[in-house]
This record gives sequence, C-alpha cells and structure tokens, in this order.
Amino acid sequence: MTKKPIPIGDLIKRADLQLTPWTGHAGLSKEISNAEINRPGLALAGFTERFTNNRLQILGETELTYLLSLAIEDRRRTVEHILALDVPCMIITKGMAPPAELMEAGERFDTAILGSTLTTDEFSHSLIEYLEPYFAPSTAVHGALVDVYGIGLLFTGRSGIGKSETALDLVERGHRLVADDVVTVYRLRRGVVIGTGNELMQHHMEIRGVGLIDISSIFGIRGIRVRKRIEVVVELEEWQDQAKYDRTGLEEETTTLLDVELPFVRIPIVPGKNLTVIAEVVALNHSLKLVGVNSAEELNQRLVDVMNKKKSAKYDREDYE
Repeated sequence: MTKKPIPIGDLIKRADLQLTPWTGHAGLSKEISNAEINRPGLALAGFTERFTNNRLQILGETELTYLLSLAIEDRRRTVEHILALDVPCMIITKGMAPPAELMEAGERFDTAILGSTLTTDEFSHSLIEYLEPYFAPSTAVHGALVDVYGIGLLFTGRSGIGKSETALDLVERGHRLVADDVVTVYRLRRGVVIGTGNELMQHHMEIRGVGLIDISSIFGIRGIRVRKRIEVVVELEEWQDQAKYDRTGLEEETTTLLDVELPFVRIPIVPGKNLTVIAEVVALNHSLKLVGVNSAEELNQRLVDVMNKKKSAKYDREDYE
C-alpha cells in the first residue's frame, strides 16, 4: 500500500513538532517522500558525495554553531551548495534563529527553513514517531485484532467463521478490541508489525443477526485501543477429520506478514468448543514463551529424562522362582 507524499505545509500543522516557518510560504509545497532524517554535518563541511538530499535536513546546535563560525561569503556558498541539491526542507531546533544567508538561500531555491523550540533529540523522536508509521510498508488483512492480556492476537479465517463473535466475547471478558473486519497492518523497524483499524469503521463490529455495533459506546474506553503490536496469528477453521492438528505444541508453526515471521496457531472449530478461553490460553502461553518458559518442551524433556533413567537402571529384582 503506497502512501502519498506529505507536503511540508502539512508538517507545520502538527502541534507536537512546534514548527515555525522562517521563510514564510517558500517551499511549503515541497513534499516528504520517506521517514528518514539527516543531520548534514559532513555536507556543511563540503563533503556531499554521499549526501542524502531526499531526507529532511535537521540543524542542531552543533551544525548551526559551525555555520556561524564561517565567514559570511563562505557561509553563503555552503548553504547555497546544499540547498541547490533540492532538499525537502531544513529544520533548526532548540529555538535558534537561522542566519540571514540561510533564509536568503531558502527563498532563492524555494526551500522552507523551519524552526522548532524542541531540542534536537526531542524533535527527531517526535518526527520519526509521526513519519515512520505513515511511510511504513502496509497492507489490509481481513480479520479481527484483539489485545488479550497484553498480547496482540490477529484472528483470521473465512468470512462467517466466527472471528467477530470471538472478538466480541473477549471484549466482554475484559480484553480490548483494536479492529474488526479490516485490520490495517504496517511494519516498523526491527520487524515490529502493528495493527490498527480503518479510520471510518474503527471499533465498530458487524455481528450477523444483530447488525453493526459500536464497541466503544457499549463497553466504554476499557474495551478498545487504537493500535497494537501483532504477536500471534490465530486462524479459525472448521474441523476436518482428515486434517492433522498439533496436539503437543513441540512443532511450532509460523506465518509471514509483511515479510515478518509470526507465531501461527490453527484452531479447529467444533460445536461446544470455547474459543474465548482457548484464545486466552494462546495469549498466556505466548507470554510464557517470551520469558523463556515453554511448557511443551519442558514436559517433553521430563519424559525423556525419566525414560533415560529407566534405561540406565540396573536389573536388581530378586528371583523368587
């Protein structure tokens, strides 16, 4: 799912970034096409061979102090050389004012020179938190995402299999709905997969025979959350007599979502099976694995130890015959 570039003018509207346009309307129509940022220290020193001009350029106190140490003509040549490479914009942090030569170059090359009162670290973190989810690889998945005991369970399966009903039962038991029917999934760095709801239908659910319901209105704020990391994919399917289902948990299955490998659990459905309790156990069992406890492997090891002990025991039975 390809995202449209973000105009620099939209960036200014975000209150959390505390941005001020030093160059007025100049460069506000330019666009941001990725979530990367750059501090152009080497470029200011004249090395632009590896300069990433398509990123937002951030000038902290170090970079600005270096610029101000240059003679006026050298400063003018330096900033013009960088802005001639068509950067999206240049942002100065810590409430520092840009030198006149930088503002003149910004207006000449139609590049916005922005200022923020945040420190360089604060601004960089806030900017990345906004841009990274927006530009992250994403897709839409047909399913339901629920936060169960802090573990994000993504329920999948054919239409009408009972995903929404299972999610509704989990919410009634105190867990939190993230999205139903269509889950928007995006991948952050380090292989973290996040799920959220459709902006229009978020926290609404379709229950066949009842219709559309608003989970936030019925269960309150405790029953919902905006986004959640997806940690286990749970597929619901009808019971098949010929199918082989895992009965020990020793052979863990995985599935791939946005090129990230995730634990995968298949739950066959038969009349009378309590899917809600099983889903809670899936979440709790995954939590145990996260802290290094694998119940199936531990039990299997105990059985192996007992069998090995019996094999090594000496035959010392008395013969009364």
